[in-house]
Amino acid sequence: MSDRLSVFKTYKLYVGGKFPRSESGRVYEVTDAKGKWLANAPQSSRKDARDAVVAARKAFGGWAGATAYNRGQILYRVAEMLEGRKAQFVREVAEAEGLSKSRAAEQVDATIDRWVWYAGWTDKIAQVVGGGNPVAGPFFNLSSPEPTGVVAVLAPQESSFLGLVSVVAPVIATGNTAVVVASERSPLPALSLGEVLATSDVPGGVVNVLSGRTAEIAPPLAAHQDVNAIDLAGADDVLAKELEIAAADNLKRVLRPQPVDNWSQAPGTDRMTAFLETKTVWHPTGSLGASGSSY
Repeated sequence: MSDRLSVFKTYKLYVGGKFPRSESGRVYEVTDAKGKWLANAPQSSRKDARDAVVAARKAFGGWAGATAYNRGQILYRVAEMLEGRKAQFVREVAEAEGLSKSRAAEQVDATIDRWVWYAGWTDKIAQVVGGGNPVAGPFFNLSSPEPTGVVAVLAPQESSFLGLVSVVAPVIATGNTAVVVASERSPLPALSLGEVLATSDVPGGVVNVLSGRTAEIAPPLAAHQDVNAIDLAGADDVLAKELEIAAADNLKRVLRPQPVDNWSQAPGTDRMTAFLETKTVWHPTGSLGASGSSY
């Protein structure tokens, strides 16, 4: 039997539930920790970034309007599918981060557990950050969290999968939609995550994944008037300062880079509450037929 040729994988962007190449036609070489060629990844342009924002905005209404319980079911389904493709992600993480297969497997297991953890929070976070407020007067005063909107997420550069999920999952678990800029050096796990999302129940446009040069893609996202917030986890100090200035133009919420020595540590609820707004509703007591007012 003659030797067969290997079929190399073509990695593509994930935007609006589809897999486009970069509109610029550009690619860049992705190598492993030892410099060996792994794949050509799409090098996203500013146009790709704008297209991703349009897709995220289009998907926001339906995703934010879904019940928290339904979002939790959908996120859990993603975890199921990640479990089924574990071997692929172990290989990609091992190559990306220069880890042994056993160490990479630990990272992938922790990533799937992290996804399940956030899936379980979807219908609980409102009880933590919302509730009744004591007021002087014959009123009920209730506070409830609502998603901010479209969030640009710069994935951590050094943690290609666990760090990625740790910043993406809390954004969508709370009803936001995301435009994700993958790790520039190690984008392949993020692009493969897009394939999992496409075959899950997550509606197209809820998560959009771009690969390429972070310093090229991030500025148009920070300045975009239809992006409501930005997580600067994957930006260095110089780029982060530039993006904060751009984000101030339309008063975006900004989550500044926070040094994380170990992404396996318990994440807490900070990243979920970072991109939530609080709606306060007043309702008169003893008057069931009266309509309340909110602000």
